[in-house]
Amino acid sequence: MDPVSLQRMAEVLDGQLIDVPDPARLATGVSIDTRTLDAGSVFWALSGGSTDGHRFLAEAWNRGSPLAVVGSDQVNLPAGPKLVVRSPRESLSTLAAWYRRQLDSLVIGVTGSVGKTTTRDLIYTVLSGEFAGCRAERNFNNELGLPLSVLRIEAEHEFAVLELAARRAGDIRNLAEICQPEVGVVTAVGPAHLETFGSLDGVEWGKGELIEALPSSGFALLASDDPRVRRMARRARCRVIHVGQSDHCDLRATSLEMTSEGLAFRVDGQQYHLRAFAPHLLSNCLCAIAIGIEVGVAPAQIAEALGEFQLLDGRGRVLSIDGVTVIDDTYNASLSSVEAGLRHLASLPLIAGRRRIAVLGDMLELGKNAIDIHVLAGRSCVERGADLVLAFGEHAGAIISGAAERGAAVHHLAEVHDYEALLAILDCWIEPGDAVLVKGSRGMRMERVIDWLRARSGHSAELAATALPRCA
Repeated sequence: MDPVSLQRMAEVLDGQLIDVPDPARLATGVSIDTRTLDAGSVFWALSGGSTDGHRFLAEAWNRGSPLAVVGSDQVNLPAGPKLVVRSPRESLSTLAAWYRRQLDSLVIGVTGSVGKTTTRDLIYTVLSGEFAGCRAERNFNNELGLPLSVLRIEAEHEFAVLELAARRAGDIRNLAEICQPEVGVVTAVGPAHLETFGSLDGVEWGKGELIEALPSSGFALLASDDPRVRRMARRARCRVIHVGQSDHCDLRATSLEMTSEGLAFRVDGQQYHLRAFAPHLLSNCLCAIAIGIEVGVAPAQIAEALGEFQLLDGRGRVLSIDGVTVIDDTYNASLSSVEAGLRHLASLPLIAGRRRIAVLGDMLELGKNAIDIHVLAGRSCVERGADLVLAFGEHAGAIISGAAERGAAVHHLAEVHDYEALLAILDCWIEPGDAVLVKGSRGMRMERVIDWLRARSGHSAELAATALPRCA
């Protein structure tokens, strides 16, 4: 964050400074966690969940924080420099929105049911070779994380790529009011957070709020092979660029193939290569390519940047663990991302006689649709060529039922509700040469399976992009 005086911050937030010896002192950042608090950063004391930030004021001051933002409903707070506001949570958004208006950076907002983080990172990779910029950290994409991401932008940054997540209608609109994007990207619409969105139509409407928020001087990038994303163009008051493989797309990929090193394709005569065996990443790449071209990055330079791109842990990275090819797609799960993961699994080359194994944890927050969607996931396992299906969680039975409907043999299916049972069955199933997809919602903690596979092998996992077995 560029320096802001404590006095100016108080004026922006309509708050009262107490015990502040030097209101002209400059703050150089904000933090909601004293464990990561830097000297010079204002500490935001947020309440909610299992903790209350007001309990950590003394620790924040001891770490060098010049100010703590506290709620006006708090009593008996210790002496120390404070800014009293009506609601610390709301004031964080207020400060971020004000700060955004002081910046000249090109802000790019990315949303979608799947692929937000990977698309964000692809865009950053494409642009950072030519321009100074920043991107949201980790999953800083909600009503707390997005303001923190905005407040990390500095005047020297020519661009910032931010991620906008939503659980209900209005969330994206509120986030867009904070970060005020000039470029908007929608990756996909799928059955995620149906418990709060209510329906797939609700998801589509909520994601499209980003397109409505863009100024007439900006532009939108739509992954338009998805018809629900494509029709968001009707809601734009700015220029819209459609990307995909369909004939109607403005930026269209051709000559798509899986090589021994990953995904390869062409756009307008330029060859591109991604070191990932994941065909579903094509539309994410096209969004990044389109933005790069729009801001003046040469296609050859974009291709070079994409060729060096590496997926993050849990985002579909392919690992080789003790002779087993493992897709670590454990970060989160929806039906769309499960189907994408299964396509990824199907694309991996195998030695003759080896198997593709799908290890699926529950998809969460699906409400009344949960059973039906898990049945669809089970059907997709068989339709996408999974030889063995191991389902874990409350809805494991629905996954197995769906797989059985599509003709999977009983001895190729396993339903477990206990994590130790999952490991026991997987230990019996996997053999060198097999390919394994591990996926599930965050609450299922499926990354534990990846850790167990590493520990079981006694060796650290290696990226498998150049070490996959040849096809028979």
